[in-house]
Amino acid sequence: MKKIQIIAFISVLLIIFSFACTEKKKPEKITLHLIETSDIHGSIFDYDFINDKKANTSLSKISSYINNLSVDENVVLVDNGDILQGQPVVYYSNYENIDEEHICSQVMNYLDYDAATVGNHDIEAGHTVYDKLVNEFNFPWLAANAINTSTGEPYFKPYTIIDKKGVKIAVLGLITPGIPKWLPEELWDGIEFIDMVESAKEWVPKIMEKENPDLFIGLFHSGYDYTYGGVNYDTPGNENASLIVAKQVPGFDVVFVGHDHRTWNETIKNINGDNVIIMGPKGNANQFCVAKVDMALNENEKYDKSFHTEIIDVSPLKTDQEFTRKFENQINEVKKYVSHKVGTFEKSIDAHEGIYGPSTFVDLINTIQLDISDAEISFAAPLSFNATIEKGPVYVRDMFKLYRFENFLYTMNLSGKEIDGYLEYSFANWFNTMKDENGHLLLFKSDKNGNPLYAEKYQSYRLKNNYYNFDVAAGIKYTVDITKPDGDKVTIHSLTSGEKFYKDSTYIVAINSYRGNGGGGHLVNGAGIPEDELNEHRISSTEKDIRYYMMQWIEEKQNIYPEDRNEWSVYPIDWWEKAKKRDYKLLNK
Repeated sequence: MKKIQIIAFISVLLIIFSFACTEKKKPEKITLHLIETSDIHGSIFDYDFINDKKANTSLSKISSYINNLSVDENVVLVDNGDILQGQPVVYYSNYENIDEEHICSQVMNYLDYDAATVGNHDIEAGHTVYDKLVNEFNFPWLAANAINTSTGEPYFKPYTIIDKKGVKIAVLGLITPGIPKWLPEELWDGIEFIDMVESAKEWVPKIMEKENPDLFIGLFHSGYDYTYGGVNYDTPGNENASLIVAKQVPGFDVVFVGHDHRTWNETIKNINGDNVIIMGPKGNANQFCVAKVDMALNENEKYDKSFHTEIIDVSPLKTDQEFTRKFENQINEVKKYVSHKVGTFEKSIDAHEGIYGPSTFVDLINTIQLDISDAEISFAAPLSFNATIEKGPVYVRDMFKLYRFENFLYTMNLSGKEIDGYLEYSFANWFNTMKDENGHLLLFKSDKNGNPLYAEKYQSYRLKNNYYNFDVAAGIKYTVDITKPDGDKVTIHSLTSGEKFYKDSTYIVAINSYRGNGGGGHLVNGAGIPEDELNEHRISSTEKDIRYYMMQWIEEKQNIYPEDRNEWSVYPIDWWEKAKKRDYKLLNK
């Protein structure tokens, strides 16, 4: 009996010894290259499918940089969301070529990503798309604060552990919680998006205790500027809470940010006085972030770390030709798709006109929205800063110029008073109150003296607010007086039909889903409708995105003569004419 016990004991020891031998020993010294891409927006290949030309920036160029790093340089490659919207190549995979493996799965698996975080525009693609990608990706898609309402657990994986030669790297993913304000509930049904700080305070201690990582990365699809949109440090559910999390929740070595399409590269102190690196790149594959980490084991068996960080501009890099050859068939298939003729425009239209006042470009969007919805009034904005559709044949690719986002089209019941408040809000965030004819029409970011501020970082003057929130109305006749104060600039004279417009009457309004869910603040802050009552005003929603119905509308009519609706004007006219010429020069330097 004793002999059997001894043999059993020796067997157990051998198993323990064998297991111990298979564990990776931590290296005394190691250098890691942490590479973040973010907000790629479909800019995968070195071809611009919208403008039918070579692309200056693309994931294929970033691939060439990665390939030039040797295998010994221990690359950790992560993506920070918003890859599923933008270029037609992803639209095609999202909604047209749905039976094949998604192009993002093919590309990102090929590039051997280690982890990614979900972005709001990835959720915009809808359950069918992002649920499919979760299964197709060879890496985890993260979002700890996107909670499955049925289980109370994260809908996506909350974090992942990456092992590089025995070094344990934790990556926590968080998504901006503002999604319910921008997207129809149908797209995120069954998911609750909770505050990022709240979620990080729950998960970071868990990860530290359970995993004891050597390096901790935050991968947050959320911006740096927590004051964006008029909120502050303490606003619950802040859209851009990355800096707040980095400060308030100790544990992170590096926090990669995204969503805001702005360049960030700095070191801050958290509440414990520890350094935290914060990095983020411009969108559309214009930049990516690299954090080189030199790690050395100290006497306490912990790593001392030193960082060298840089933001790399993609344009000067060479395209990875092997990458392009690998996906040549897919590229050609999408080229064929976007080259399908939809109709013919008898007149060129330019989105940039809409930055300064009435424009044929925005009028066409409103005309189509009114026609396909049977609404009485329509709201629309220029969704592109510089997009032109030339006179002549119009192709599928041009539809991405005419309408940039995959918004749905809602109809909503709004009172005349709410419509007036909506427009007042739009123009208060768009037009300056001019004191004389030498003033500025547009609201610019300004210095302490109120003069437009030249941004060296962007080599241009910058508008105070985003142009895609410069909504105008169709279906009513109105004037905008730029000498009047905010809240008193707009005078609505009548419906376009000539019928009287009443503040206490209710009208059926066509509006995109981003705006209809509270995006931009026009309905909540302008019309004065409480956020939780917006759905009560909704009458209907399209089943597909607005662009889909625009294509159908143009295909049905074939020959389109885009016309000015001539429903609104700016006064005093001579002040407006002089000011818009002056401001045009500032914006187009």
